[in-house]
Amino acid sequence: MKKLILLSLLLATTSLFAQNSVKGIVTDADMHSPIPFATIYIPTLEKGINTDVDGRFNLTGIPNGRYQLIISAIGFKPFSKLISFPSDAILKVELTHAAIEMDEVIVSTPFHKLQSENVMKVTQANVQTLKTQGAMTLSDGISQISGVETLSTGVGIGKPVIRGLSGNRVLVYTQGIRLENQQFGGEHGLGINDAGIESIEVIKGPASLLYGSDALGGVLYLNPEKFAPSNTHKADVNLDYYTNTDGYSTNAGFKKSAERFKFLIRGAHTSHADYKAGNDLYTTNSRFSEYDLKTGISYNFDNFQTELRYNYNHSEIGIPEQVGDQNKHRTPILPYQELDNHILSLKSVLYFDTSSLDINLGYTSNKRLEFEEHHHHDHDEEHEHHEEEEHHDHAAEEAALDMRLRTLSYNLQYHFPKLGNFETIIGLQGMHQTNENFGEELLIPDASTTDFGVMATSHYHMENSDLQFGIRYDNRKIDTKLAGEEGGESYFPVISKNYNSFNASAGYRFDFLKKFIGRVNVASGFRAPNLSELTSNGGHSGANRYEIGRSDLDNEQNIQFDLSLEYNNRHLELFANGFYNTINNFIYLQPTGEFINESPVYQYTQNDSELYGGEVGIHLHPHAIEWLHFESTYEMVVGKLLDNDQYIPLIPANTLSNTLRIEFEGKKLSDTYAFLTLKSTFNQNKVGTFEDPTNAYTLLNAGVGTSTEILDLPIYFRITANNIFDTEYISHLSRLKTDGIYNIGRNINLGLTLTL
Repeated sequence: MKKLILLSLLLATTSLFAQNSVKGIVTDADMHSPIPFATIYIPTLEKGINTDVDGRFNLTGIPNGRYQLIISAIGFKPFSKLISFPSDAILKVELTHAAIEMDEVIVSTPFHKLQSENVMKVTQANVQTLKTQGAMTLSDGISQISGVETLSTGVGIGKPVIRGLSGNRVLVYTQGIRLENQQFGGEHGLGINDAGIESIEVIKGPASLLYGSDALGGVLYLNPEKFAPSNTHKADVNLDYYTNTDGYSTNAGFKKSAERFKFLIRGAHTSHADYKAGNDLYTTNSRFSEYDLKTGISYNFDNFQTELRYNYNHSEIGIPEQVGDQNKHRTPILPYQELDNHILSLKSVLYFDTSSLDINLGYTSNKRLEFEEHHHHDHDEEHEHHEEEEHHDHAAEEAALDMRLRTLSYNLQYHFPKLGNFETIIGLQGMHQTNENFGEELLIPDASTTDFGVMATSHYHMENSDLQFGIRYDNRKIDTKLAGEEGGESYFPVISKNYNSFNASAGYRFDFLKKFIGRVNVASGFRAPNLSELTSNGGHSGANRYEIGRSDLDNEQNIQFDLSLEYNNRHLELFANGFYNTINNFIYLQPTGEFINESPVYQYTQNDSELYGGEVGIHLHPHAIEWLHFESTYEMVVGKLLDNDQYIPLIPANTLSNTLRIEFEGKKLSDTYAFLTLKSTFNQNKVGTFEDPTNAYTLLNAGVGTSTEILDLPIYFRITANNIFDTEYISHLSRLKTDGIYNIGRNINLGLTLTL
């Protein structure tokens, strides 16, 4: 490994220190007029510039090599071109109008293609767009993406569910590195604030080829906000207020870039009281607060660029268990959690004449404290009102759970010189992880996990189609330490496990009949059992059950088939995505019928399973009414255990969402919009053996927003109302469903953004 890096550095220093440029003009194909403020961007270099008022641009400082150049503007179809350097390219680009949203560059897949050019179907959503729909948290926002739902505990705790799979089956990436924060636990969320996250990409299906174990069900890829363009700076302040929880969220950021050096920083604070359901009752202890800091620096040499980012997140989250005291207090009562996440990433790229080497290094630290009512189980209801005042006394006690997870990760990818129409990448990827316990309770033992993977993937570009394929080998080693006494609770024997897997994927993308795009993908994936599944022997109030693991569990191994079809013209977009996913050795919890300390006992077991379903949708933009949009999507997932023909638990219900949106164009109304959404969630009767069916419900949401200037400062206002009719409902994916606690009722969000 060291020799490879040293060789790459030597090659970089012997390469020519290039100062190539590309310049030109961007015009409207219909009107033949210049397009100001269009974006000129080279994804692999993360280098870009905007056109001036005359539609002209001059992007300089480009090293030797071959790069995909993307030119885009709102309301137009993006232009994509592969340009080879050294050369001084001069372009005259005409963009054609497109009613559908601007095509974005996909960065979660290795070749940085536009969505429309990508072989693998990837869904991307802008976080600011999700905020305009009233999302209170990042987890709340991702549930608005087609094919994605959230396994929630109130509004403060949410975990992503992609096509019915969640937990350790969905891998989360942020700042270009894997996020590790005890994903097996359902009673805590992502640990990332939406401030400083620019967009979200979702790979729906096995992505083990790119990411290894834990990407069996899909990947949630969080793209941090970009640095400011060269020789510019920007500052902004964002304020949000939520009526239901009397909650607020604030963040402020500043970024400045010279020609080579770039810097940004953003701080955020969020605070919410208990949420009120549609029955006008507050869900006791659903309150939460969060502090978040993100910062980064970047430096570009002629043939080398590096980017260092850091994110710190601290949150206090109440764990709701009942509808009790009705108040607007913000300090959590028992049980509650304190979480600290540190994420440090170093992303570097070495550019050679016709190839490049990506080096991504990461360090994450997750500290999870849980405070429980160890000595207060006999408190009767008349004492509940004292819990708020006693919080600080509880906080002074030692946490029942004190878990420290530290992860070092690396990802090296070498991009070979392009050979004809072939692009090829080989890579090494892995991590070393340690888990330590310092509390009186143990959910999992002290342990270490080591991953190593090697992969190769190629992309073959043809005139009207693209082919992509690859293969990968992975090894995961898990070693645990002895804890407790044999036969007692929290006894963990020593185990040493090795898991290996070969995986492959292949995909074909093709254009036909001018306006249609088809994609066919098949991929295998795997997931090694996590520590909880292998070793659990205990329970706690957050889980409300006693869990027992099995050290003899095998890999989960799956194969998924995906078929997607898209039709796109200037005023109409249609899409249909279908999948079939078969998973061997699917791991799940099964009640044993026994009780320990009055808690039901659940044990992990395995069974072959299958999931199938998909999403269909339409986006209509009538030619005669340029400001009107109509969107409709339908989603469904079915999950079954094959041996006994029972349904998999925690599968989301089918949904139908219809949105009527207006968007005004023009100098004065360019940021003005309004929308009305009717989302219908159907009965979920296909439930696991120990689940209850969930009734259907329909929610009406609406929002408006506009921008203006005050004292020459751009100000953006928005107001969003969710669950306008204050409907009483319970989501099938709510962990509070078994307690009969409803989801959040009517909530109005007032938002303001001030750009300095």
